[in-house]
Amino acid sequence: MAYIYKNKGTCSVQTEVELNPDHTIKSVKVLGGCDGNLKGIVAGMDIDEAISRMEGIRCGRKATSCPDQISQALKGALAELG
Repeated sequence: MAYIYKNKGTCSVQTEVELNPDHTIKSVKVLGGCDGNLKGIVAGMDIDEAISRMEGIRCGRKATSCPDQISQALKGALAELG
């Protein structure tokens, strides 16, 4: 299942997530931003584990970060997956 999330408050503009039916991550693609976007993302990782690792990470003085936005994309994709 594919899900597209429009990032908010970061230099990356969009996150594309593909999930497996067993609630593991098949792939994550981030458009824009720095090379740190996907560090720590491992294909096959459980979605809840990935969210807990990245949610709330801040970039400098920003209230969010690219990893935090990835966690938001994963939460949206998980909600659609059911």
